[in-house]
Amino acid sequence: MTKGLKPTRLIADSSPVMKVPTAPAHLSRDAKTEWRRVAPILVERCILTIGDLGILESYCSAIGLVREASKHLQTEGLVLENGKRNPAAGIMTTAQTVALRAASELGLTPVARSRSGMSAQADPDDDTDNPLAVR
Repeated sequence: MTKGLKPTRLIADSSPVMKVPTAPAHLSRDAKTEWRRVAPILVERCILTIGDLGILESYCSAIGLVREASKHLQTEGLVLENGKRNPAAGIMTTAQTVALRAASELGLTPVARSRSGMSAQADPDDDTDNPLAVR
């Protein structure tokens, strides 16, 4: 099985989000807090489109679950009274994985930001990423 090619430069979408949207009402308090923290960053970078709102919602939901599970683990512990592992640990791990994947898709991780062309405002004639360019 082959992997697809990764884009070298973001292409401006025809439906960019120009104003920070309100967090969906069904999100938890922690998820809404993350939405209010991250959405302005994405709008400012001009990389959030209408099509990306679902990814942003998934990211914020996952972060909300991570925080909720973390709070539960802090009060209840990793091991339950019956000696079994607290299910919140598995929920937190799964939510962390989802959050990391969504964060990467949204350009919210250091690695994602360091990829060539992560800026939507990049000059198409700029060849500074060309290792053969004469400087």
